[in-house]
Amino acid sequence: MNQPSRTPGSNHNLYSALRAAFPQALDSVAVETDNGLFYTWRDLDRASAMVANLLASLELPTGSRIAVQVEKSVEALVLYLATLRAGFVFLPLNTAYQSAEIEYFIGNAEPAVVVCTGKNFGWVSKIAFKAGTPYVFTLNDDRTGSLLERAAHCSDVHAVVPKVADDLAAILYTSGTTGRSKGAMLTHGNLLSNAKVLKSYWGWRSAAQGGDVLIHALPIFHVHGLFVAIHGALLNGSKMIWLSKFDPKLVLQKMPQATVFMGVPTLYVRLLAEPGLNADVTRNMRLFIAGSAPLLIETFTEWQTRTGHTILERYGMSETTMLTSNPYDTAQGERRGGTVGFPLPGVSLRVMDEAGTPVVPGEIGGIEVKGPNVFKGYWRMPEKTAEEFTADGYFKTGDVGRIDARGYVTIVGRSKDLIISGGYNVYPAEIEGYINELAGVMESAVVGIPHADFGEVGVAVVIAKPGATVVPTQILASLKAKLANFKIPKQCFVVTELPRNTMGKVQKNLLRAQYGGS
Repeated sequence: MNQPSRTPGSNHNLYSALRAAFPQALDSVAVETDNGLFYTWRDLDRASAMVANLLASLELPTGSRIAVQVEKSVEALVLYLATLRAGFVFLPLNTAYQSAEIEYFIGNAEPAVVVCTGKNFGWVSKIAFKAGTPYVFTLNDDRTGSLLERAAHCSDVHAVVPKVADDLAAILYTSGTTGRSKGAMLTHGNLLSNAKVLKSYWGWRSAAQGGDVLIHALPIFHVHGLFVAIHGALLNGSKMIWLSKFDPKLVLQKMPQATVFMGVPTLYVRLLAEPGLNADVTRNMRLFIAGSAPLLIETFTEWQTRTGHTILERYGMSETTMLTSNPYDTAQGERRGGTVGFPLPGVSLRVMDEAGTPVVPGEIGGIEVKGPNVFKGYWRMPEKTAEEFTADGYFKTGDVGRIDARGYVTIVGRSKDLIISGGYNVYPAEIEGYINELAGVMESAVVGIPHADFGEVGVAVVIAKPGATVVPTQILASLKAKLANFKIPKQCFVVTELPRNTMGKVQKNLLRAQYGGS
């Protein structure tokens, strides 16, 4: 493969673009935390330089992965920025992942550095060192840990490592229907192109226009919180009000000081449960954005009634960052509840039938996309990458939807039985794999059913082996020791048989209908 030319002065490192957007007043506040700390833009630049110099001192191979499983903190944000500017590849891992999952990710990605919380160092380092990772650091949410201790001895001046747009910036793991997680490879160009489009499309306001302030209440291990929210604020030079965890009362308390809020539908449901949510508390807010899961029309409508604001719903994926959005500018159209708006500028989106032919407006089909934001492929899975792209370069999202006559996109389902619970992706095949390994289990099926708070939750339906006794509560308890909590089915039922079609395939649609009201 030919290496892209590296023309002097043409540095496409994402950090360079973010740093160039910092305000001239570097000693103004960039991040205000929920425990009373204030970080200036100069703090972010200096701290990320020190961590970048630490990483550089390790003399890691080009393209080394930095795997990170830590609690949300500004220092974790600094580590992300440091990884970018040092030219390495950031690999964020959900804080809920347990040993079986971490073992797979480390074994598959082969990171040169793993950063974990101090409390998890014992078991994480054991997995990492066994897999051949040479360096394991700790980072806690109280500004302690060996990473910061080592970085404190490094210079706070660092020259950003040159990168071309096609160089890898991050790998995000997204589970497949086979149960095997796939690492989506995102480049500096992917991330920067999307951030620039969203800055314009969502009308981010410059300081001269009054400036935007973002309430950041999302986790930072997936696209929504790490890329959409953080890149949006940094690329606009906007202050962030940083909440370590979502707290609806605290969000309402901070809203008069902010202008932008991003959340998954679950967060909006919980905010609506607060009596203090009204038009007065949201009077200074400019924009509410929802994504990562479908927003119920009841939530959309009630939010309008209570606050006078219309939520902007958008659609994206780990492999593509953002693809579509309802318009911010009313001149482009209204924000339609139940839709995810129009394809973003630069994104080509089409809906195809099973034969690979475009469907007519209003008809349902598989969504395929193309654009500068679409990922480079799956980490070390060339066959899978080839399988997921069409001959003319479109990525097959696996989502099913339609486009109406006016161009609004609606997601109507997921072709591979994906469950989205509280904004997190849950893949039934992965859960079924663990259940089927348990003693006494012959077979299992996991389906998603509607849930008022989380949007969807999983239900496990299990068949016991002849003569064996299987206890539902024990199955769920066994899963809790192995998997992230958001993946654990909320209920488990033991049955004698599963509904099947003539080909012997389990009819999950019937299971969803049967247990949807349970």
